[in-house]
This record gives sequence, structure tokens and C-alpha cells, in this order.
Amino acid sequence: MKVNSLGFRTDLMLRRMAGSLITAHPSHLVVRTPANPGYWWGNFVLFDAPPRQGDGARWSSVFSGEFPDAAHLALGVDGTDGDAGDASERDRLGLTTEVNTVLTATRLIPPARPDADTLIRPLTGDEDWAQAKELRFATEDGGVPSAEHRQFLEGKLAEYRRLCEAGHLTWFGAFVDGRMRAGAGLCADGGGLARFQNVETHPGYRRRGLASALVHHIGDWGLRELGARTLVIVADPDYHAIRIYRALGFADTEKQVQLHRPPVPGGDVEA
Repeated sequence: MKVNSLGFRTDLMLRRMAGSLITAHPSHLVVRTPANPGYWWGNFVLFDAPPRQGDGARWSSVFSGEFPDAAHLALGVDGTDGDAGDASERDRLGLTTEVNTVLTATRLIPPARPDADTLIRPLTGDEDWAQAKELRFATEDGGVPSAEHRQFLEGKLAEYRRLCEAGHLTWFGAFVDGRMRAGAGLCADGGGLARFQNVETHPGYRRRGLASALVHHIGDWGLRELGARTLVIVADPDYHAIRIYRALGFADTEKQVQLHRPPVPGGDVEA
């Protein structure tokens, strides 16, 4: 199966770097991350077209056959136009539909509000990664995450650190008075694409231009140092951050469709 979606192509790029197992079938791909079975988008099935009438049962059967012990259901839809398929089939499976915007840029516009007091640099060593964990927890909706969710977040950060140490990913922090107040990663495989990961800013330091400065710095570095030709970032079309990316020169290119159902209605989800 050839993947057309730029969002999923770069997702799969990172999954391969992280050691996930990707199995191709004529109409779908199976992505499996044995080290983290509760990570939805490390353990999912990517189908080659949106669900049509009668596909729901087959899709669910394919997923349960590949992941018999999974409590979640995660299905990707390859495509570029945001078509999520037949609503009745999605409703029958109790799926939540997410259609995110894939943005790209080949050059970036400097931010309007550069912050001279901010130091932006790659993370190095235990102290930097400890600050990255503090930042990640601080950005969680609803305050302090549950113990189960903290474990999930720590596992993801550990994976990011391993990827950085292997040379597949670089994680940058924006430091104010020595404290990491914003962060993001960039990965590339030498094929011309570079994908941003987890742009986040501490709630107490938002609307100061930190995210703009950080994304511009990382993107410019990727184009210059990694030889990337196209920068890729995926964003919620209804969240304010997408305006930041557009102001820096990113343009809407595609739509990415993800369908998921949590293990327990209203329970702790690990997306």
C-alpha cells in the first residue's frame, strides 16, 4: 500500500525511527509499537480509503485481529482532502473523528515579535530533559495529570530522548532566565521532509512570542543544517496555534483524518 497522506507519511517516518513494526497489506498498513501498547497512534491500522457503507464491521475486525488485547480502537484514513467517510459507520463503532490540517513551508518568515531575552538551543543532558518533563506536565489540560497518564507522558519523552541520542530527532527548548518555557522537536530522514513534534508553551508564558521564535528557529535550522526541502507541521484547525504557523509562512496543504475510540468512555486516554 502506497501512502499518499503527508501527515501519515511523516508519522510513519518517526515510527520507523522509533523501532515500530510496520506491516503492509494491499488495503491497509498495521503499525505496532510493542514497547508501548497503550499508545494509540503507535498501535493502529491505516486504511487506504475512507470507510463506506458496510466497512465498519470489517475495519473493526481487522483491528481486533491485529491487536486482540487492545482496549482502544485507532484507525487512520489515508487521503489528502479530509474525507472521513460514512458517518453511520463511524457512529456504529463509537469513533471520534479528528481532521487536522497539514501545513508545509519551504522557507520561513521571521516572527514579528522576536524575544531577545530567550535562549533557544537543543536539549542536552538530564537537567534539560527533566525541565522538558516539567513543561510537558504543565501544559496538560486540567492541571496535574493522573499517575497513569504521567507514566504515558514519561514514556513518550523517554522515546523522544532515545531518538535524539540516536541522531534521528533534535529537541529544542526556549529558555527564559534558565528555565525551559517552550519546546518542540524536529525529525528528518534525509529524504527532504522534516516534521515538527509537540510544539508546546508553558501556560504562564504564552502570548509572548515564544512559540513563534521557537518554530522559526527550529525550521530555519532544519532547512540549513538538515538539508530539508519541506517543513511539515500538523495542527488542529480550531486551535490558536495554527495562526502562528501561518504567520511564519506555513501554508495549508492537506487534511489528515484519524478515527479513534478510547478504552473506556470518559476514561484516561493515551492518544
